Formats: sequence, C-alpha cells, structure tokens
Amino acid sequence: MEVKIGVQHAPREIVLESDLSAEELESIVIAALSGNVPLLSLTDSKGRKVLVPSDRLSYIDLGEPATRKVGFGAL
Repeated sequence: MEVKIGVQHAPREIVLESDLSAEELESIVIAALSGNVPLLSLTDSKGRKVLVPSDRLSYIDLGEPATRKVGFGAL
C-alpha cells in the first residue's frame, strides 16, 4: 500500500510502499497522533525504516493496495 507523509516545514512529502494493511497502518498513525508515541515509525516493503517526529506530522495519505500489472496492455 502506498503511504504519503507530509511533514511540517519540509518541501517534499515522504512516499513509501508498505506491506501492512490499511487497518494496521491506521492504528500506527492514530497512536502517533494521539501523543502516546513520540515517533511515527514505518517500515517499507524493501525493509527501510522511516521515522518522523509525531509533532511534525502534517498529513498522512493511505493509498490503495498495490497490485501488480502484467502484460503490455494500453493504459
């Protein structure tokens, strides 16, 4: 699933692909925004870890689950 994270005072958003479900990602984000956790910590599908201070989060966009496209069909 594609995740876009907006960070305050940063010119670009952070984009990563996660293997977690939408419900799992949502619970992690809610914990970070509630102030219980000082950092939003996500691991992408390649194993890289992204840490963002919870008080600097601007927005989080949870996209649709990634599906693999096969073939040479027209888009």
